[in-house]
Amino acid sequence: MNPTILDGRALARDIREALKVRVAALKERGVSPRIEAVVAAQDPASLAYVAMKQKWASWVGIESGAYMVSDEVSQQQLLDHVHALNSDSGVHGVLIQHPLPKHLDEHEILEALGPAKDVDGITSASLGRLVAGVEGFRCATPLGIVTMLDHYGVECKGKTALVIGRSVILGKPAALMLLAKDATVTIAHRYTIGLPDLVRQSDIVVAAVGQPEMVKGDWIKPGAVIVDAGYNRVEGRDSDVGDCDYEGCAKVASAITPVPGGVGPMTVASLLANTVKAAELSAGI
Repeated sequence: MNPTILDGRALARDIREALKVRVAALKERGVSPRIEAVVAAQDPASLAYVAMKQKWASWVGIESGAYMVSDEVSQQQLLDHVHALNSDSGVHGVLIQHPLPKHLDEHEILEALGPAKDVDGITSASLGRLVAGVEGFRCATPLGIVTMLDHYGVECKGKTALVIGRSVILGKPAALMLLAKDATVTIAHRYTIGLPDLVRQSDIVVAAVGQPEMVKGDWIKPGAVIVDAGYNRVEGRDSDVGDCDYEGCAKVASAITPVPGGVGPMTVASLLANTVKAAELSAGI
């Protein structure tokens, strides 16, 4: 079987092109979309990730800034900064990049962020809106996944979907978004018994566990759709790998995301799309 490659890189490029047009229209109305990041100054991975997001934000015309959180920043100082961002009408989206320095209460910082600017969709208020089916910003990675499934014509209604992983920023919201698309959803986690059998029963599999190539090709139901949200560095390998054995799964699946180039680019595209949407809402569009 030659599966359809769910090319997130190509789709993200199309999304950015469309966002560029929307940003230009906003600027004609005097609105310049802006996203601000809160990021740990001593975390190289976070700094690189935020820099990449800022690069693509700039490409579509979104202004951006970053507040570097050092080990000297107090909880109250950071809370004050988040409250100031909430009140700043020139800021349309705020990204609080995980992890923050360990001396800070990251949950309290997240909860201080107003839902109108939570373009990453990860506060309790945003997640509650997802659970209730109320309009709001959705978590960027799961949003990127369902956007990709829609684009490639993957039917979810009436299908069995398995989400492997239950994180609050990926697994749980991905399951809820698939449920909203009328799939019958199961969530698996580290204590799940008989995972290979659950995978074999599933029409759609979303892997988000952070374990290199854990999902094997002989677990896959013939014709299943495989969405690999993992990204793992393995010593001795030339490139990073996902949570699924790509070569094995691709022999059985009807559609599959590559790693890299699948879910990752869609995460950034979704964050940018949410930011533009926030700016449009602020302009009454």
